[in-house]
Amino acid sequence: MLLRNLDPPKLCNGSRLIVKALHAHIIEATILTGPVEGEHVLIPRIPLIPTDLPFSFQRLQFPLRLAFAITINKTQGQSLRVTGLDLTDECFSHGQLYVGMSRAKDTSTLFIIADEQKETKNIVYSQVLK
Repeated sequence: MLLRNLDPPKLCNGSRLIVKALHAHIIEATILTGPVEGEHVLIPRIPLIPTDLPFSFQRLQFPLRLAFAITINKTQGQSLRVTGLDLTDECFSHGQLYVGMSRAKDTSTLFIIADEQKETKNIVYSQVLK
């Protein structure tokens, strides 16, 4: 998953990629989502300068993170071929259950893990809705 906007709208924060080759200063990848799905791209190392330290330094780093799983918030606006939801813990807020389930392209590829009662709470904070 891409962590920085490199070339909007083609390479934006949250874009999912398949890594094809790793090199010392560049990563070859294919875009999995968005209007340019399937396009081959090159991801360079970019300078990162931390601002929360009393001294300054710079390091080169690839703006990617390995993602076996992503949060419900990161999936908003995406359609997933295979979707798995872990509902053993209750959802964080109202609407997360809907968003998580609606990301699946097909119900046959939606997999849900639930507790023994096969149910979960859909949390609604009435204070927020007032």
